[in-house]
Amino acid sequence: MVLVVMGVSGSGKSTVGSAIAAKLGWPFRDGDDFHPPANRAKMSQGIPLVDEDRWPWLDAIAQFARETEKNAGNAVVACSALKQAYRDRLHAGCGDMRFIYLHGTRELLAERMNARTGHFMPPSLLTSQLATLEPPADAVWVDIALPPAEIVSEVISKLGIS
Repeated sequence: MVLVVMGVSGSGKSTVGSAIAAKLGWPFRDGDDFHPPANRAKMSQGIPLVDEDRWPWLDAIAQFARETEKNAGNAVVACSALKQAYRDRLHAGCGDMRFIYLHGTRELLAERMNARTGHFMPPSLLTSQLATLEPPADAVWVDIALPPAEIVSEVISKLGIS
């Protein structure tokens, strides 16, 4: 099984994803690590990515998911997966992929992004992320206002895994 912890920047994907992985004893991969340098450069300059920028990134994550499944493994991946087309692309060829959608208010997301240091994604891109977001119908939804430990417990409970 591959769990994809999704949401806009500042939603806590990496924090929650790594905590879920630690709780389950599964490996964790941050979707940001799959971005090519050109994508990171664009985002750090405040330039939103377009679909043509995202396809190779999503394909790399999907390949990781397929390899994990092929090797009878489990993993947790943090990935924004903002559009249904992106989630479909991630899921293609991977039998058991589940999405966890971390959602919150614009104000809380902006507050978190403004508090971060050393991250390539500037707060100015929150507006474009929210405009791109297509909230998933096929995901476990969790409010980011909860403490991370509660989010982890809620996700594991809702998915019925341990």
